Amino acid sequence: MDYKGSLNEVIKKHNSDPNRGLTSDEASKRLDKYGKNIIESSNKKSLAKKIIEQVADPMVILLVIAAIVSAFTGDAIECGIIIAIVVINAIMSIIQEGRAEDSVAALQKMSSPEATIIRDGSRKKLKAEELVPGDVVIIETGDIIPADMRLLESSNLQIDESSLTGESVAVEKDFSKEFNEDVGIGDRDNYAFSSSIVTYGHGKGIVTATGHETEIGKIATSLENVEAKDTPLQKQLKKLSKLLAVLVVIVCILVFVVGYFRSEMDMLDNFMVAVSLAVAAIPEGLTAVVTIVLSIGMNRMAERKAIVKNLLSVETLGSTTVICSDKTGTLTQNEMTITKIYADGKEFEVEGSGYEPKGDIRDDKGEIVENHDQIKLLMTIASLCNDANLTREDDIYKITGDPTEGAMLTLSEKWNINQENLNENHPRLEEIPFDSTRKMMTTFHEKEGDYYSFTKGAPDVVIDKCTKTLVDGQIVDFTEELKKKALEENTKLASSALRVMAYAFRSLDSLDQDLTTENIERDMVFVGLTGMIDPPRPEAKAAVKECHASGIDVIMITGDYFETALAIAKDLGIATSRDQAMQGSELNNKTEAEIREIVKTKRIFARVSPENKVQLVKALGQNGEIVAMTGDGVNDAPAIKNADIGISMGITGTDVAKDTADMILVDDNFATIVNAVEEGRVIFANIKKFVSFLLSCNIAEVLIVFLSILFGLPSPLTPIQLLWLNLVTDAFPALALGVEPAEPGIMEEDPRDPRESIISGKTKTNLISQSIFITIAVLGAYLVGLKWIFPNSIEGAHTMVFATLITSELLRAFSVRSEKFTLKELGFASNPQLIKATILSFALLLVVMYVPVLRDLFEVVSLSWEWIPVLILSLIPLILGEISKVVRRK
Repeated sequence: MDYKGSLNEVIKKHNSDPNRGLTSDEASKRLDKYGKNIIESSNKKSLAKKIIEQVADPMVILLVIAAIVSAFTGDAIECGIIIAIVVINAIMSIIQEGRAEDSVAALQKMSSPEATIIRDGSRKKLKAEELVPGDVVIIETGDIIPADMRLLESSNLQIDESSLTGESVAVEKDFSKEFNEDVGIGDRDNYAFSSSIVTYGHGKGIVTATGHETEIGKIATSLENVEAKDTPLQKQLKKLSKLLAVLVVIVCILVFVVGYFRSEMDMLDNFMVAVSLAVAAIPEGLTAVVTIVLSIGMNRMAERKAIVKNLLSVETLGSTTVICSDKTGTLTQNEMTITKIYADGKEFEVEGSGYEPKGDIRDDKGEIVENHDQIKLLMTIASLCNDANLTREDDIYKITGDPTEGAMLTLSEKWNINQENLNENHPRLEEIPFDSTRKMMTTFHEKEGDYYSFTKGAPDVVIDKCTKTLVDGQIVDFTEELKKKALEENTKLASSALRVMAYAFRSLDSLDQDLTTENIERDMVFVGLTGMIDPPRPEAKAAVKECHASGIDVIMITGDYFETALAIAKDLGIATSRDQAMQGSELNNKTEAEIREIVKTKRIFARVSPENKVQLVKALGQNGEIVAMTGDGVNDAPAIKNADIGISMGITGTDVAKDTADMILVDDNFATIVNAVEEGRVIFANIKKFVSFLLSCNIAEVLIVFLSILFGLPSPLTPIQLLWLNLVTDAFPALALGVEPAEPGIMEEDPRDPRESIISGKTKTNLISQSIFITIAVLGAYLVGLKWIFPNSIEGAHTMVFATLITSELLRAFSVRSEKFTLKELGFASNPQLIKATILSFALLLVVMYVPVLRDLFEVVSLSWEWIPVLILSLIPLILGEISKVVRRK
């Protein structure tokens, strides 16, 4: 809180000398007391912890128990395969998720490696990590501020704090300002923050906080204290695992009890059958298929410019209900652009956005203006009275220096007025630098033997200093009427959230005079105004519209000014009125309950602090929303971490934001989020499909064995046949279902309720009905085999069951592709991967049946004409499933 109070109080508090700094001895003592000026993480995960987290998943625990039971029953093959699945799944998850989030390491990268300080009365370079409270630091243009500091001096000092506050424009600093009450981070004009960048001027400051005590350090601490939340998919898989565990126990008990009374097997054999069936009831391939499908989804998202770092976050996107977006660099381009010119009493529209000098200038009739003396003069002043540089690297235009001045250079280049050529022809002879008191900058140039002063600055100040203006190319008196018109234009542009700049000049007899603001910046000729803004991304408007059509709300949360945020939000369609916007400071004294009500109606939050962003994300979460938070700055990191899905920009994003986020947009394109949401919805829909497919197959297997024992029949399947079904035959179609194309209209549906179970509604109905249909078909095949086709061969009857079960399950995979559309509507060949998987699985069945060694191992026989009843019975579940869709829809 050292921005408050007088400067002398701060100096006294830190017991320092503004002119001589600290002594080396005192600095050494303080280094021992406060520690190094670095931010260390105490929350780093070890490899062992990551492995434990993978193995601690309920489904994995269930598989491990199944493996132990298999080992106990003497089935070493099944035990080995299940353990292999668990190990491979854990390895895949760790590899796919990549390196752990290391936000704190990224924060360290952002710190300045060296700082110029005053120690023992003399200047010296020092590693930034060795700074201590009380050190006096010299700051120059281009420096990264190495620690939080109260300014002791400032000369035309401007600092880019966008990564911390979200404000597009560099902040003017004034060491003489004093605050006695709390003000937001973006309004502390007498203070400089660690990791921000000096874009203009120079100054001196006394270090007041280092390491974790800096504003950026507090963000790091808040990141470490945020606990990772389970994704909706994790929650649903845990519920499913618990349900399966209960069902497995029930099945085990039922089969054992029924077998005891209905079977001739002794108690031990009966127990082994019950345990084997219970193990068979667990879909061993489910965890592996989920991991593989999520991995495939990650790769598909990467192709669409969205890198997802956490496997389970892939699906979370599909259930997103609210996207909280930062403004600067996310919804906007983070490139100041001049969009309006006022000259000769008229307003002109400037086309194009960003720093690439493309776009025409049009008059009020919409006609292109190719030449206009007054606009040309305005552009000349804007280019010469300018300290920025516009450069081109690999067809990309970049600005070095102040973004506002960069916008002026871009404007001039649109008419091929090049700064470098101007400086060669009219070199800068002298200057009066910009300062926040007079709010103007003036440079002096020679043109064809005459001397001129060119001035730019705040419109109200510049207009007040002008006594002449230009009308139709002629210098005339700047009457009160003309001044009023210019001031009204300034108000009009400013009310549209544009940053307005005024331009003027003065003819001088010579430079042999006292070049002070009092002598020069008066009696000037007013030339015109420009209005600039950080424009919305062209694709963002369509993306916001698509979000709304998909039932997803978009909320802008920014550190920028209220009017600017409101204008951009209205332009993008995020909000329609001022009533939907509020200042972040208004949240400071609100209770959690009040904020929860506020977020239901407000769509814009301006001048927010990092703490406000976290408050808003948490309030939305408490309202039951699934929140995606986008951002690119350090100030966004805590909110990104607290969101269900944190999203960072890949180009403009800071290392902190990238490392904290679950997803990175490679192209910084807000529209890419919509693509990722669609992919997330498709992935969850496909997970539902293959979970339904695997469970219906497993339930059918349990019912077939249970009912056979109940009716006093021999066991219809051997343990190795059950294992083959679960781990091989079912796995390939399940994987193919995982890459099923999006169903028509998937983005026109509302986001799914995150509390909705994977198995619910139509899915549950289909699962139960298909399990029954398959059971009927397979039991029919078993009875046909036992009574008529293979009355003297249990292997033959087993083969009928084995072949019918596999074939009906493979056909079931085609029906499960949609709960709404029939196979005819979807098209049989619209998922070629499923056709390939079905052919492969069926080929494996034939290999088992017709290769002698495998035939003996699996205890089956070769079929010939017997395939006819097998195929007829296998078609029953598919036909009944398709009919039920039509009936249900009607």
